[in-house]
Amino acid sequence: MFKFKAGDEVLVTAGRDKGKKGRVQKVITRENKVVVEGINIYKRHKKATKNQKSGIYEVARPIPLANVVVVCPKCSKLTRIGFRIEGPKKYRICKKCNGRLEDKGINK
Repeated sequence: MFKFKAGDEVLVTAGRDKGKKGRVQKVITRENKVVVEGINIYKRHKKATKNQKSGIYEVARPIPLANVVVVCPKCSKLTRIGFRIEGPKKYRICKKCNGRLEDKGINK
């Protein structure tokens, strides 16, 4: 089970977008990177295709996991993520307030 999930609110701790908050759109586990909406935006020039017009589009590029930290939705503090196993389910927890980060569990 991976510590970051799509939908988590994160704060950027390093790089040109340091101090900005956003939601995780996608987690790239092979590269240990995440795509955060509104963070690390670059301009991309694209040619016209059958489905898309040509133009300059803004694209969010992935940033390393080491440059982001999760914001707990319950205590609103920057936190690390731990795990707790209750019966057949495994949950992600906030290390500061010991609250669950979500109510869904993954069966093992």
